[in-house]
Parts: sequence; structure tokens; C-alpha cells
Amino acid sequence: MTLNRDAFKKTVKEKSGYFDIIIIGGGATGLGAAVDSATRGYKTLLLEQHDFSKGTSSRSTKLVHGGVRYLQQGNVALVLEALRERGLLIQNAPHLVRNQSFIVPNYDWWEGPFYGVGMKVYDMLAGKLGLGPSKHLSLKKTIEYLPTLEQNGLRGGVIYYDGQFDDSRLAVNLVQTAADHNATLLNYTKVTGLLKSNDMVEGVLVKDQLNGDEYKINGRVVINATGVYTDNVLKMDNPDTKPMISPSQGIHLVIDKEFAPGESAIMVPHTDDGRVLFAVPWHGKIVVGTTDTPMDEIKLEPEALEEEIEFILKHASQYLTGNPKRSDVRSVFAGLRPLVKAGGGEKTASLSRDHTLFVSDSGLVTITGGKWTTYRKMAQDTIDQAATVAGLNIKECVTENLRIHGWLKNVDRSDPLHQYGSDRLKLKKMIEDNPELGEPLHERLPYLKAEVVWAARNEMAMTVEDVLSRRTRALLLDAKASVDMAPETARLMAEEMGWDKTWQKKQVEEYTELAKAYILAD
Repeated sequence: MTLNRDAFKKTVKEKSGYFDIIIIGGGATGLGAAVDSATRGYKTLLLEQHDFSKGTSSRSTKLVHGGVRYLQQGNVALVLEALRERGLLIQNAPHLVRNQSFIVPNYDWWEGPFYGVGMKVYDMLAGKLGLGPSKHLSLKKTIEYLPTLEQNGLRGGVIYYDGQFDDSRLAVNLVQTAADHNATLLNYTKVTGLLKSNDMVEGVLVKDQLNGDEYKINGRVVINATGVYTDNVLKMDNPDTKPMISPSQGIHLVIDKEFAPGESAIMVPHTDDGRVLFAVPWHGKIVVGTTDTPMDEIKLEPEALEEEIEFILKHASQYLTGNPKRSDVRSVFAGLRPLVKAGGGEKTASLSRDHTLFVSDSGLVTITGGKWTTYRKMAQDTIDQAATVAGLNIKECVTENLRIHGWLKNVDRSDPLHQYGSDRLKLKKMIEDNPELGEPLHERLPYLKAEVVWAARNEMAMTVEDVLSRRTRALLLDAKASVDMAPETARLMAEEMGWDKTWQKKQVEEYTELAKAYILAD
């Protein structure tokens, strides 16, 4: 179905009774919960304060992976679950998730046998959902796969397979999947308070961020799936709650493909700060990351710190002969991980990535932690719990083999519209009817004018940022080019939505300001 914010808002305002389940938060976890709840037949509402996946969920390393690092930490249960979910996600969203080869370069004598054995364990844990067997590579083969890899001291490598995807496109498809199953979803709708009866939560107070409307919505159970904002909602419920989230920032630099022209990604298992470093091909660019910096302040638009940028450039230069410099960086983006606090002063690289689910005395259900790969399992656990709290008829979860909106088995990845999956034909039809929509928005990026109109008409994009950052990935792939695209994007959106020149001008100004943080000053 078409996503229409006005229609969804009307449904909410005219509803006289209760929603079965109200979900706060429109990132991976909340959207997964909405899909799970709606496909069980529960009356479901999801509310997001900004745009879907605006926060952490659009700022990932773009990997669907078991987590090699968790294997190093001995967390076999998490790896097993993640590898299983990785396999399901590739089956359920093949238009967005694909098999990606990774190479671990070996420079020390012990690395080959050590990582070789580790990857065999990884293969074994994946079982029949594995993506391909890992194997040792000779020095010659490693250079063949990664011609720009630093060859000084190189002994060979280990190749293994994981998944790679487009995070915010998957988020949009989850919104569509939930809506296809009669869920109601609203972006730009901030929960400002919780409604209570006899000290039990029975709904939310919300404010429309686009026009200031305030209203109340009743629900049998409320789920807090707000990621790094988890503590804010817990404080609405009980002002004395101790904080449970320890945010950690991860940044990524995007550079041109020439720095690693092969098809394989590079995985460096141990950097100076003990983190894994990835250089992953994505949409014709290379995404290099990530850092792990504890943060005190939570922002909707986190910014990369100078030392983080230097850290990644330094490590990229150690492994890539092209030695990428600041001027080579097309975009830099930062995201905050909602790590769940452990006792003692642990480093955030070792804090829990497992998800944490609990119910407050008031019946508020909170789900936090976790990662994109395991979003479906997190959602299943959460809805099982929420249905019990609300006293709903217990219905089985059906998402394990549920095809996500846009599902298409055989995708031509050279087609600029391939990430739309089965919706691609509708975009092609739009272009047939109006050939101007087939024109590119910028010579350096693959995006067409049709995608702007489609995003406004069918994907609930409300701002230029929604289109250029999350419906397309222009901001992350080439921030300067995306700024050039903003005026035309605003014009096409305004034409579609019936907005005036003032709206266009304001949108372009706001977007240009936002994009500055993604552009590295030389």
C-alpha cells in the first residue's frame, strides 16, 4: 500500500478505542516490532519523533553479520543467533541484502592459522544458512583479490563470507511491510508523555513535529524501542529510574572505489583500540569504519570527532596503498550505539551488544541494545512479552519466513533502481509516463528524479533530508554532490506535495546546513 502520513494521522485521531500495541521508536528495533505485531493481527501503532531510521539505524557499517568480534570474545550464543538471522534476512529481503566476501590480510606468521581456524568455527556455526566456506589465500591470490592492499610484509589472507545491505532502505521496506499488514505508522510524531490509569501505562501523549498538533492515544501496552533515547522514555515513566544506556559513537568515512577496486571487503580484526576495522564496497564507494568512542551527550545529528577521523585515515593508510587523505573523503557520518551498561568501568568495545528486554512496574515494555542483524528476533521476543503484558490473545510469530516488501529473488545490481526490488517496475512506469523523471539528479551519483517523486508519494518522505539521506543515500555517498541536488529535490517534492517556494527555500537552507557536518574540511 501507499504510505500516506495524513491518512495515518486521520486513522489515529479518529480512533475511539485502544490500539493493542503502541511502539515508540522508528529504528530497526521498533520497525521490526511493528512488522511482528501487525503480522500477528494486533492493532499496531508506531510513532517516531523524526524520520524512520533517522538515528543509529541509518548509520551502520552496512553489514548483516554474525560478528567475528563476538566470536573472539567467546560469545558463541550471540554469534549463533546472528548467523541464523543473517541467513533469514538474505532469504526475506534478497533485493537489499547480499552475500559479500571479506578478506582478513595476514602480516604476522600466526595470523593465517589463527584466523583460518576462527573462520572455520564461524562457518560451522552458520550451518546450512552459511554463505560460503572460508579458506586460506596465498600471497598471490590475496593481491589478486585486493590489488591496492599494502603488500609490505603481507603473507597471505583468509577469505570468508558475510552479508551486506542498505540499512535505511530496509527500514523503509519494514514500514511498508507493517503498513501492508494494517499497522499505522507516523514519522515526525514525538511522544511527550505517558498516559496512566492506576499507575499502569495505557497510552501516550504526542506532538506532531510538523504542525504542532497535540493529542492523546490509548494503547493496551506501550513498547519503548527508542535506542539511545531509552532512558528519556523510562524517565517519563519513573523520574527516579537509573540510566541504563551508555552511548558509544561509531563513525565511517566514505571514499571512492579506486582505493579498493576489487569486489571483496577488507576486515582488519585488531586495530590500536581493539576494534575491528572494515573497508566495505557499498553503492560504488568504500565505507571505512568504525570507531568506538564513549559519549556523554546524545544528539539526533551526532558529529564525527577529529580524533576519530584521524584514527580511521591512519588505519586506512596502513592497509590501502593509495593512502586516502582528507580530501579523498566523500562523506563522513556518525552514529550512536545504545550499549547497555554493565557493572564496573568497562570499555564500550566490550559492553553488551545482546539485546535487553524488561517490563517496568507500570507495564511499560522496554527493548534496547542489539543490532540490525538480529532485529527480527528482538522483535519476536518483544511482541511475545508485550502481548502477555497486555493480556492479548497469544498468536504465533510469523516473521521467520515473511517476505519483506519489495522482495525480489533475482536482482540486477547494475540497475540503478535495483534496491526498490519489485517496486522497481512502478518507478520505470513513472519514467515511461514522464521521461523527465528518468534524468539523473547528479552526474556523480546514480539517483534519478523519479526517486524523489516516488519517495514523497509512496515512502512518507517529508523533507529534503529524508530523500537525500535515507530514501536515497546521496548524503552518505557524496555529501557535496547531495547539496547540489537539494534545490531540484525540493522543487520536485513541492510539486508533488503542493508546497510553496518558501517551503523549498527553507528546506534547501536547512539541508545545506545539516550536510556541512558530513563534508570534511581540508
